Amino acid sequence: MFGPVNIDNIWRIRNNMEIDKLIEGTDTVIFIKAQRIKWLGHIQRMDQARPTKKLLEWKPMGIRPVGRPRQLWQEDVMKNLKKLKVKNWKEIAKDGRTGSDLVEKAKTHKGL
Repeated sequence: MFGPVNIDNIWRIRNNMEIDKLIEGTDTVIFIKAQRIKWLGHIQRMDQARPTKKLLEWKPMGIRPVGRPRQLWQEDVMKNLKKLKVKNWKEIAKDGRTGSDLVEKAKTHKGL
């Protein structure tokens, strides 16, 4: 979530207590879901030529494998936005300040 730390040219993974201090005691799952919403807004504001934006909007062609389709990352984030009762998320994402308010709302939402 926050990546490893480099101390005296030795890389190590952060322990749970360090991560807890960084997120200030917030529920880790809710924090990660809020960060996903933040990342989706960031991608939405990107230029159309950026590979990340192209990949998000890409629709694969061809035959699908047998079985239940895999759940997409974007579908999971859309479910979270629905729980937050957000409509027109693309318009909200265009305005960075309103998007930041949405992320803060997500961090405090208990049902997420």
